[in-house]
Amino acid sequence: MLRTVGNANAEQENTQEHVPSEGLCYVARQPILDLSNQVFGYELLFRDSSVNAFHGDGDMASLATIDNTIAFGLERLTTGATAFVNCTAMTLTSDLVKVLPARQIVLEVLETVEPTPEVIAACRDLKQHGFRIALDDFIWSPGIEPLVELADYIKIDFLALDEEQRRQLLTTLDRKRLVLIAEKIETQEQYLQARAEGFAFFQGYYFCRPTMLKNHTVPANHCSQLEILRLLRDDPGNTKKLTEALKRDASLTYRLLRLINSPVCTPCQQVRSIASALLIVGEESFRRIVTLATASAICQGGPMELLRMAFVRGRFCELAAAHCGMNPTEQYLLGLLSLLPAMVRVPMEELLPSMPLRPEIGRALVGEPIDEGELLRWIVCHEYGDWNRTAQIATERGWAQELLLALYAEAVLWADEALHFI
Repeated sequence: MLRTVGNANAEQENTQEHVPSEGLCYVARQPILDLSNQVFGYELLFRDSSVNAFHGDGDMASLATIDNTIAFGLERLTTGATAFVNCTAMTLTSDLVKVLPARQIVLEVLETVEPTPEVIAACRDLKQHGFRIALDDFIWSPGIEPLVELADYIKIDFLALDEEQRRQLLTTLDRKRLVLIAEKIETQEQYLQARAEGFAFFQGYYFCRPTMLKNHTVPANHCSQLEILRLLRDDPGNTKKLTEALKRDASLTYRLLRLINSPVCTPCQQVRSIASALLIVGEESFRRIVTLATASAICQGGPMELLRMAFVRGRFCELAAAHCGMNPTEQYLLGLLSLLPAMVRVPMEELLPSMPLRPEIGRALVGEPIDEGELLRWIVCHEYGDWNRTAQIATERGWAQELLLALYAEAVLWADEALHFI
């Protein structure tokens, strides 16, 4: 249901200035209630600014909503309830929705989707993978029967059809198998009428207007995303090249870690490197994450200086680890993720549960004085110009200060090169 309701309040919302917000992503959600007035699920709605209304292309909105669901975390968006996710024909046939946990998702096929053989085959495949299907703003039309056969829910716009039209439609549908959802319920009279007509679930402004949730996005490195897409197409088995390209994108690294710690990948496994994360997720899921992130990042900005600093930290920790008896790939993750709270403006303590890292790395990220965090502590002191403290850390650990300074300079060059074409 990408459209906004055409009443006075919605029209007033649409006249607000629409200004996409850099560094932020938004999702609106509207509850779907059962006959006991309990929340059965939430429809997730795309928003690209703080204005609570939809603007733009349907395919982009559908992709961004899926991507933002990963970034937000489904548990935060629905607190365990079912999520209804709007899908266009492109979303369905590209398999991108498979990054989401099927048991918690209803794929809402928009009324603009034509029931082509490709769409029907995609819906049949998604059903086999455990997804449920809903048909949005449903009106009977030629060729729709195969989608009706696959559907679990039928959503009917209460404002678009009068009572007689609804009666004829419900007579045509097999209500013993399908669950009916009345949407656009705006008054108590409409609610009572929908109950009397046999609807099982209800959605609309009478119960609750869509509520906005916002999240600070991790800046995306478009150049590395395009390089990863190329590698996935031309050299999909080259894990080494994929890992090197992924190192240059904090956004994808974060999404990959979140996905591994989501119901999509069970049981949860601790990640010690980007390469191991890629192997856990698998090429197909990773391909979908990259595609989603690339599409949703087109219109998003981000704090590039923070991204540069994160690259420098990650690369420095990786280079220095080889000389200090530490795991270079794990140290790269530590340095890269250390600035994540500044990027998304969420405390590290809230981010850690969504990232399946070793407990020691988590402790280092929150600043505990442990061995795994000493290289990060050195570079943070260096950034602040605390030369006495950097020298003290090097002396205490038996590290050559001159070597660390040389590795830092090399890390700066590496980060600048990575960001050169952004």
